[in-house]
Amino acid sequence: MHADLSRNTFRPERHYSAVVAQQGRVQLDADANEQTAIQLFQARTLAADLIGRHGGPREATGFKITLRGGSRELDDLVIGGGRYYVDGIQCDATRPQPGVPVPAEGTADAGGKEGAADKDGPDGGDGAGEPAAPPATWTYWDQPDGFRDPERPGDRLPTAFPYLAYLKVWERIVTAAEDPALREVALGSAMPDTAARTKVVWQVLPLPASALELPGDNPPIDDIRAAFARWAQKASTPGSRLAARSERPDHADEDPCLVAPDARYRGPENQLYRVEVHDGGSAKDATFKWSRENGSVTFPVDELDGTWVELATLGSDDKLDLNVGDRVEFIDTGYTSRGEAAPLLRVEELDLPGRRVRLSDEPAPGVGRRPELHPFLRRWDHHESSRKTVRRGERAGRLKHGALPIEEGGWLPLEDGVEVYFAAGGHYRTGDFWVIPARTATGGVEWPTDAARRPLLRDPAGIAVHFAPLAWVAGEQAEPDLRLAFRPLSASIPAADDAALAAEAEARAEEADAAAYDSAGPAPSRSQTTAEAEAAVEEGGAG
Repeated sequence: MHADLSRNTFRPERHYSAVVAQQGRVQLDADANEQTAIQLFQARTLAADLIGRHGGPREATGFKITLRGGSRELDDLVIGGGRYYVDGIQCDATRPQPGVPVPAEGTADAGGKEGAADKDGPDGGDGAGEPAAPPATWTYWDQPDGFRDPERPGDRLPTAFPYLAYLKVWERIVTAAEDPALREVALGSAMPDTAARTKVVWQVLPLPASALELPGDNPPIDDIRAAFARWAQKASTPGSRLAARSERPDHADEDPCLVAPDARYRGPENQLYRVEVHDGGSAKDATFKWSRENGSVTFPVDELDGTWVELATLGSDDKLDLNVGDRVEFIDTGYTSRGEAAPLLRVEELDLPGRRVRLSDEPAPGVGRRPELHPFLRRWDHHESSRKTVRRGERAGRLKHGALPIEEGGWLPLEDGVEVYFAAGGHYRTGDFWVIPARTATGGVEWPTDAARRPLLRDPAGIAVHFAPLAWVAGEQAEPDLRLAFRPLSASIPAADDAALAAEAEARAEEADAAAYDSAGPAPSRSQTTAEAEAAVEEGGAG
């Protein structure tokens, strides 16, 4: 969560059910955020308990997959509209349709007949200059958070059948840097933005059949689901752990009047450090970056010209601005959704009057070139060496692609006495992160410890990724459905008044008595007319 937070206090193992405000107390962002987290956890746990790991409502089950040939000889998948729940998280594949605009003056819709001759506009619409209506469903290539590129071979659907189409779901933070509509313009441009938003992100992606290790091309549906569940469990399980602590900084003795003898963390103010994996992989390849502001210092981009970037603002104060030597990440919505790691860039020059900065290199291809994806810079606070001086036996923290190499099994300094430790044997995923609150009042960091006050290793705080199988794509007209559906729990309401209930009970009792008499009671007696007729027949036969 790249947001300006004080800390994250939600702990599901404590089983808190609500946050209770007290009169006359300071209101903190952490309290309000914990209440939201408690409610989300309860709602999603209940949904998962009732629905299962995944499923959709029977009458509106979304994400039906249909294979069709696409443009440029590329296959495509049609994603049916509707809702689907994955681990209790609601995903909606319904494609929004545009509203009806006010007709232009002089057209037939405005009361005249002048526009009748321009029914077929140049853009293929029904009126002059009007674009064609969007399709009713999403597809693999235009899904809202997929950002698949036909020019990248890795993004294309497999050419060999069969393969599995699955749903990948996670959440991310959206701030005013990415969605300007969140900013209240009435507060003025000099004021900071207000609350951020959490967004559910879903993507429909292919998985080759070989990844499931199933025999044959057409295994039973239950075997496919079971194999995918094993794959998803492995893919969603974190492979790395980290611990944090604070120690007395090296320069503490230089300021005896300012640094107490027992002090450890001596930052100028309270911080929420964020340690985030940049390049994933094993320890020899993985890198990390860190921010003292939880990665929340961002600068919206107005224009990109080579290595020069024009920004909407250069920051509101000295703590939240840019300086020569800072490391920045060039980001837009597509880059975030793809979960890739481009090299971090260095600020080489500042043009304060023009609100421009010159970077050490151009941003990665395809990032920041589309204004509708709201590009921005995110500042990170690590530098070439985390220490001003290097102790004997240590090596300077050389950067790799602008990020710090991960070194396992030893304490790595960040700043002001804050250190982190990566457990040995880890496998790292781009985007995994840990947050470390540092407090001047205690001179330390808030991190769990054991009885001997040794810091505990913890899994990443995110990103939590969830998966669900959708279809086994074996070719055209062959997409066995792997989705699950559930029925509503509601039923007809019986009569509520006592008289109606008594009448219903009496009617049911009479029906039961009649049924019992018919099955076990005596046979009905013959009538007198029938007995006389039978006697006459017998007499005639005797004579």
